[in-house]
Amino acid sequence: MSDPNPAIVSVKPVILPAPGRGEDLQVRVSAPVTGDDLPVIVFSHGFGWSMNGYAPLADHWAAHGFVVVQPTHLDSRTLGIPHEDPRFPEIWRIRIEDLKRVLDELDVLEASVPGLAGRRDRDRIAVAGHSWGAQTASALLGARVLDPQGVPGEDLSDPRVKAGVLLALTGLGDDLTPFAAEQLPFMRPSFATMTPPALIVAGDHDQSQLSTRGPDWFTDPYTYSPGDKTLLTLYGAEHSLGGIPGYEVAETTDESPERVALLQHLTTAFLRSTLHPENTDWKRAAAQLADDPDPLGTLQSK
Repeated sequence: MSDPNPAIVSVKPVILPAPGRGEDLQVRVSAPVTGDDLPVIVFSHGFGWSMNGYAPLADHWAAHGFVVVQPTHLDSRTLGIPHEDPRFPEIWRIRIEDLKRVLDELDVLEASVPGLAGRRDRDRIAVAGHSWGAQTASALLGARVLDPQGVPGEDLSDPRVKAGVLLALTGLGDDLTPFAAEQLPFMRPSFATMTPPALIVAGDHDQSQLSTRGPDWFTDPYTYSPGDKTLLTLYGAEHSLGGIPGYEVAETTDESPERVALLQHLTTAFLRSTLHPENTDWKRAAAQLADDPDPLGTLQSK
């Protein structure tokens, strides 16, 4: 867009009835004020966050031509559900159902935003997520959870989803700490059937308390998934990847506006070019990073 600060509109909360969930699903919808044939990004937040987080990404994507849909999952601090709640062991699965509910109700969500009706591209949908949200999003791309015997569980993929951006997605379950292995049994993924194109982002200083391995754990989703994947490794980045949940928040231990700006640029270009194969934004963005004499990260693709 020619305007350096394109106007966006956000509406929240849009309430989607969710029988059996215990709480109706609250959703934030953001979109540019102008433009047509707008592709959709459904974004899944990290543990404890809500539809109100991740403005550095959500607002940027909306300003650059996407409808951005952000549900609030049951683990959100805004809901205050205690760990002993009987739903807690199933929140990982309910999170996936939240994203599918959003996809089912895109017409309702579109109608909730003044001026958005008829401007959405119904065929171009991507999922994105950070941390636990990246795991949630990866299920719609075909990642599956292994049972204790190593057998892949239910296929929860969704053919409506054409691409993904997976930010700080945790790796294989073979290297979990004893706490994680006991408390988080769903953290045993198989990426073998995660077939749609995806950009996987890992920080080379992201040392998880859930794994006995180092930051390379976060590259597993790239290593162990089939082709049409790209890995962006960010130099010096910890789990917040420079501050994508929001600037000056407690989780951001590695605040870097420059790193966030690079992520804004690269994720936007990746999704544009993946959803519109004739678009050359990604080719240009990747070349710019490769030619940078002092790059903030590196790309590899397969």
